Amino acid sequence: MNTIMRKSVLSVAGLAFAGGVFAGPIAHVANPVDAKPVAVAVQADKPDTSKLIPHGTQGDQSRISLNDEQTANVKAIIAATKKAGLPERAAVISIATSLQESKLENLGHLGDMNDHDSLGLFQQRPSSGWGTPEQITDPEYSTTAFLKGLKQVDGWQDMALTDAAQTVQVSAYPDAYAQWEQQAADLVGQYWNS
Repeated sequence: MNTIMRKSVLSVAGLAFAGGVFAGPIAHVANPVDAKPVAVAVQADKPDTSKLIPHGTQGDQSRISLNDEQTANVKAIIAATKKAGLPERAAVISIATSLQESKLENLGHLGDMNDHDSLGLFQQRPSSGWGTPEQITDPEYSTTAFLKGLKQVDGWQDMALTDAAQTVQVSAYPDAYAQWEQQAADLVGQYWNS
């Protein structure tokens, strides 16, 4: 690589050229070039998209606007994921699952509209052993219960989101989780480090 090219590459990378030495010696210094640094926008505080959606999204994607309660539930899911020591991908799967199951609303018993005795962010059922109604409607508890199930799925990290979520949830609509992957990834990207 010639000196001019090296200086250009280094200036783009934000490295300075001084006295013939930068990230190693230069064998020959040609005519100096007035290279001006180029600003490079890097957001180190946002998770890597390839980790959030490693296989790309499947099918058409849905999106909803979130109110303050739903945003608080996103943050609670992320906090529980971090507390469990799991990576961002687990939060994406959890949030997408909750978007499908409850639109990120911590639902109580819905009477005749209820699916059996399903409650909370993940529509977990006390009769299926997920916990008491009080536990299931606690966002931290319900997320931790979901994540415990997710950790028991061999290879969940490498599965398509809808397959991982379905293995835990055993839904009558197994492919429905996929439609929320992009919004879930966007939310994790936005709130993971906040």
